[in-house]
Amino acid sequence: MSALLEIDGVSKAYGGVQALSACSLDVAEGTITGLIGPNGSGKTTLFNVVTGYEHVNVGAVRYRGRAITNHAPDQVFKLGIGRTFQLTRIFARLTLMENMLVATQHHEGWARSMVRRGSSAGERRRALELLEFVGLAGHAGEAAGTLSYGQRKLLELAYVLIADPEVLLLDEPAGGINPSLIHYITERIRELNRQGRTFLVVEHNMEFVMGLCERVTVMHQGCVIVSGTPHEVRADPRVLDAYLGGADDEEEGAGAA
Repeated sequence: MSALLEIDGVSKAYGGVQALSACSLDVAEGTITGLIGPNGSGKTTLFNVVTGYEHVNVGAVRYRGRAITNHAPDQVFKLGIGRTFQLTRIFARLTLMENMLVATQHHEGWARSMVRRGSSAGERRRALELLEFVGLAGHAGEAAGTLSYGQRKLLELAYVLIADPEVLLLDEPAGGINPSLIHYITERIRELNRQGRTFLVVEHNMEFVMGLCERVTVMHQGCVIVSGTPHEVRADPRVLDAYLGGADDEEEGAGAA
């Protein structure tokens, strides 16, 4: 399979802290790839670099062979790369439907004015379809702030999907939610993958990653140390060494994990 997303020799430093060091990773089209590693290993920094929230010092990011290194987040999003965040980014005071309609505008600061202007019947229909897909259509008229943490993750997924991205970067989709919702999110990801979407998933839940992903990449201290099938990764002694050794302080203060 061809590489849809390529991260080539990327380095990123915050002052004296080297968050990423010559990091390289390919994500093949149509796959679900997992990205794991101890706290502070550089996973979220890598997401931020790909999606334009952080600039790299060295290296390149390519999407379908096209350089997107240091592009702004809205440019990356318009190319077809969507992402969720470790801490969900939704408008708690708006209803679920209003949140979805805001997503059609791509301008968070215009939330209230956009809702006042109204939206087309087609946009509302598409928004409701996606809320149905994630199991939240019954809450469409409720304030997003009333949702459980797991439901907020589902709303954020629906929010991103309204732009119909080709690639989805999911940051801790199973983090902090109950097992039944983890199973539901797993099935939603698999269904989206069957529809042709490609995934790169950061997650600490090993059972979730190993059961969902076709390939898994392990990071440690800002570097990729191994990539392979879940079976290969489990059997690699470097992975055990990385987790036992830990990397608790590489990105502390940099807002990454």
